[in-house]
Amino acid sequence: MSIGRHTAYNLVGSAIPLLLALATVPVYIKLVGQDRYGVLAIAWVLLGYFGMFDLGLGRATTYQIAALKDGTDEERASVYWSAVIINLGMGIVGGAVLWLCSHYFFSYLFKVDGALREEVLSSVWLLAFAVPIATLTGVLSGALMGRGEFLWTNMISVTSTSLFQIFPLVVAWLFGPNLSWLLLAAISARLVAIVALWLHCYYAVAKRLAPRFDRSKARELLGYGGWVALTSLVAPALVMVDRFSIGAVIGAAAVAIYTIPYQLAQRVSIVPGALVSALFPRLPSASPAERDALSVRAIETLASALGAPILVAILLLHPFLNLWVGPTLGDQAAVTGQLLLFGFWINGFAIVPYSRLQASGRPDMVVKVYAFEIPVYLALLYYCMKHFGLPGCGIALILRNIADYCLLSYVASGVIRSPGLLLSYAALLCAGLALAAWAAYYSLVWWAAVFVTLAAMTILSWVKLPVELKQLLSKSWTTWTARRVRQAE
Repeated sequence: MSIGRHTAYNLVGSAIPLLLALATVPVYIKLVGQDRYGVLAIAWVLLGYFGMFDLGLGRATTYQIAALKDGTDEERASVYWSAVIINLGMGIVGGAVLWLCSHYFFSYLFKVDGALREEVLSSVWLLAFAVPIATLTGVLSGALMGRGEFLWTNMISVTSTSLFQIFPLVVAWLFGPNLSWLLLAAISARLVAIVALWLHCYYAVAKRLAPRFDRSKARELLGYGGWVALTSLVAPALVMVDRFSIGAVIGAAAVAIYTIPYQLAQRVSIVPGALVSALFPRLPSASPAERDALSVRAIETLASALGAPILVAILLLHPFLNLWVGPTLGDQAAVTGQLLLFGFWINGFAIVPYSRLQASGRPDMVVKVYAFEIPVYLALLYYCMKHFGLPGCGIALILRNIADYCLLSYVASGVIRSPGLLLSYAALLCAGLALAAWAAYYSLVWWAAVFVTLAAMTILSWVKLPVELKQLLSKSWTTWTARRVRQAE
């Protein structure tokens, strides 16, 4: 099973929807308006959060099927069908809870125009309907990843996510920006993925064996998945509370201003997510020493791969936003976005000990760490928002993710891995934040400082890149150069 190849599949599968999102966000704002786009952003957050009602069965299914590396078809099919049956039931329950919670939030807490409020409330039932679709997608994808089917999983995901971006725009263009029609179009895109995933799982995982509910497998899935579900309950709360706070305190327009750079910055998680998703099926059957080696290599690889791109993104974000969504929104969102980029860079490393704990059969420790963080983060978020406005949410995210990495690393292995390495990268990124805020843009001194910072980041990234990756890159460069020489002759 090739971690590198599967990581590449995951990266491509994440990059294509990202490029599509970059192209469609300005069109969304133009077709549906800033307030309605803010409502849609909250709707997607709610739907993502209530995906927790899969009870962690997506990751539990990956874990159980990966652990059955040498198991029989009957054993894997038993795990698969048990997970699907439980998941469908809990998805329906989750939909009902979402309907109650979102109806209350949009009725009494969310600041929005009265006419738009009625439109929102009439669309809430569609969000509830989408919950079992979202939860079932997680289990089907998890089953395929447990069998190493990363290519198929990403092909289906790219198609579904692309349609998820495009269908609502087509509906808004043809019939107007009615929220009910927009949500119905988005749900239709997810149904395409469900059908494709179901058919492939039926042949690749279930091996066309008849559905069978195994109580012992169900208990194992729920025992592991229960802690993952609690993580899914707590972790999104730490992430999404900022937008709910902005919506309640400032209003829907401010949510849109924050969401635009947030969606960009969040894409930093594509690289660590792709690497760890490919790595995870290897961990359940690995020894502790092998897990140590894989974790260190993953952190070094992420540090080398993310440093220079994040630095460039911080420096270019403000002018990019001005071109992408216009100077009015760009000027308001730039500083917040730069801080969010730094925060998500830190978060990328926390994914490594997070996944190691789950692969070690200790997902409960992740929940305990997050439970400790919640009250501290809520107080920190409130303080930062009161004193710094929207950029305060970025500052709070940075501080929380630092604590997250340190705590998860210590719990997973008893040590905080590579602190000196990460501090070196962090210092250069902080220099990038200072340069981005420097008023003397494009002066000779500014360009010189940018060149020195980028050069230092590039040198550090190459020096700290794992030896095997250096050899792979050198071999690829030699092969490419030789091919070019032959073509020139």
